Amino acid sequence: MRWQPGTTMPILRQRAAALGEVRQFFASRAVLEVDTPALVRHAVTDVHIHSAEVRLRGHAAPLYLHTSPEYAMKRLLAAGSGDIYQIAHVFRAEERSRLHNAEFTLIEWYRCGFPMLQLMQEVADLTHRLLDRPAGAPYESVTYAQAFARALAIDPLQATDSTLREVAIRRGLDARLAPRCTRDELLDWLMGTAVGPVLGGDQLCFVHRYPASQAALARLDSQDPRVALRFELYYRGIELANGFEELADANEQRHRFEQDLAERSRRHLPGLSIDESLLAALAHGLPPVSGVALGFDRVLMLRCGLRTISEVLPFDLDRA
Repeated sequence: MRWQPGTTMPILRQRAAALGEVRQFFASRAVLEVDTPALVRHAVTDVHIHSAEVRLRGHAAPLYLHTSPEYAMKRLLAAGSGDIYQIAHVFRAEERSRLHNAEFTLIEWYRCGFPMLQLMQEVADLTHRLLDRPAGAPYESVTYAQAFARALAIDPLQATDSTLREVAIRRGLDARLAPRCTRDELLDWLMGTAVGPVLGGDQLCFVHRYPASQAALARLDSQDPRVALRFELYYRGIELANGFEELADANEQRHRFEQDLAERSRRHLPGLSIDESLLAALAHGLPPVSGVALGFDRVLMLRCGLRTISEVLPFDLDRA
């Protein structure tokens, strides 16, 4: 019966307990909890993330349900908030699978003065706690290039586009589609189908130093500008978190947004406006900071030994 919740009362109690553990974790580290708007004036420009549009009577311009609290939290950081975290309901249009629901919960936090590797350690600490694994349990850390070399015997930073295309076709990509894929689309496809699913089999696995073309909002590595100071966390082949040493250069961030808009135009996607409030905050001054978003529902699914995130949600989209 559709009126009933899609999960059980014991799972709901585990969900509540886990959220309590998150708050205890950050309280013990003096990280401030914040609460930013879910309804925002700007969609994200990233071509791979689809914002849900909302129309309000009396408000001429469209509004959007946020896909992450990142932009608002960075404005708080620029205003002097110090270390902050948020447990946020976020929304992604056009995402539906056993690991996706249009509405889901992110734990997002920012640590001033933390380099990427230090934040990775903290992510491991919290994730181990939420998975009910021993404190201080070991975890693996590999570069993006090492992960590709191990799974596919190729160097993703140096392989030609034709080599990536050939490997993707061998791994099952439609040979008619492959010639139309950009380099990053080929890399993303290989990561999603061949590299990621074999990561984190029995312990957490961090993949770091993504190609510079996939930097998103991360800064580039000053020692190797081919790569960005970005990481993702995998466990049992499932991506759980995405983090950055945050880009603080407003001009570079504007350039990346403009590149996104050009790519949106190339793909015939709707045009969007740039979030000038975020750029103004960056221009005012963002402290040296690293940030991360952890998918709470996926972690809880793994903690409970379940196969889909719908099983840990009170009401997924079909029951909402």
